[in-house]
Amino acid sequence: MDGTRRVLVAADKFKGSLTAVEVAERVTAGLRRVVPDLQVEALPVADGGDGTVAAAVAAGFERRETRVAGPLGDAVTAAYALREGTAVVEMAEASGLQRLPDGVLAPLTASTYGSGELLRAALDAGARTIVFGVGGSATTDGGAGMLAALGARFLDAAGAPVAPGGGGLAALASANLSGLDPRLSEVELVLASDVDNPLTGPKGAPAVYGPQKGATPEDVTALDAALAHFAKVLEQTEGVGARAAEYAASPGAGAAGGIGFGAMLLGARFRPGIEVMLDVLGFAPALERAELVITGEGSLDEQTLHGKAPAGVAAAARAAGKEVVAVCGRLALPAETLGRAGIRRAYPLTDVEPDVAKCIADAGPILERVAEGIARDFVA
Repeated sequence: MDGTRRVLVAADKFKGSLTAVEVAERVTAGLRRVVPDLQVEALPVADGGDGTVAAAVAAGFERRETRVAGPLGDAVTAAYALREGTAVVEMAEASGLQRLPDGVLAPLTASTYGSGELLRAALDAGARTIVFGVGGSATTDGGAGMLAALGARFLDAAGAPVAPGGGGLAALASANLSGLDPRLSEVELVLASDVDNPLTGPKGAPAVYGPQKGATPEDVTALDAALAHFAKVLEQTEGVGARAAEYAASPGAGAAGGIGFGAMLLGARFRPGIEVMLDVLGFAPALERAELVITGEGSLDEQTLHGKAPAGVAAAARAAGKEVVAVCGRLALPAETLGRAGIRRAYPLTDVEPDVAKCIADAGPILERVAEGIARDFVA
């Protein structure tokens, strides 16, 4: 093959080491060290979780910033992306684990109120389509905080607003969604997530994701009961009714601590995050121009196969008849599984540097060396 072969780098972040943009830069540098005139197009990707706004900005969206409430109410500066009436809103920007003061987990009290303020900012900016990427949340409040920021009211038996967070929903006596921002009915709201959990139960938000947000077994039980109660109260709420039970059981309702459920109450349509983002980022035309696709993320493992960015990229590339290889920090999938996913070969950093701690600390330079190997194997 000659050096005119066109390569598309469409990889997600290496969490804790490199952003998706940095992954693309390092891979490009390594490829060109072997084939200097190689045509490389970078399209950093994300699956709706943290890094989604950055991927949109890298694809040409305008970055907008606004002040919103963090998960515990402290003001934070959160970003969203906007282009030609389409906004990409990432709930982790307002309500993510990284927004917790001093990193102290607060499973019962963390709120999605700031995510609602972020959606309102996108409406104020004139967005007609909002891609709402959810993941990496600090919260398990079923989206109640988000809904409250958009005009809903959640009251206790004394008529006072319930306390923020999933724990506060145990005291919920009545809900009123009639005050929701009327502009929500005029926009297309797409819920983009890589998980399909329901709201509650053994596979629900508290049971599956609560522990990583600091929830003890007792907290998980309390949060699950509180979210079930939240859905039950909404079933008895004018304008919602039986839809509440339907949404609570729907795939994606449990995404990001149940904010998926709240988004469905706003009329959101659930789609796998990577599918939505590939559409929004203009992946199809970039794929058409490429002959080789390089995807990847920090860890290629079983989770990758369930809606993560590399699996989505590989599926789309395979459907277009394009060859795909992957880069990763750590590889935990056998070659035959990768093949079934449409990935010809994976290149982990640990092949170059067996010391995992060094791979994390020096991911950039090591990734460049990995990319040199790809260039020799597939391009030069």
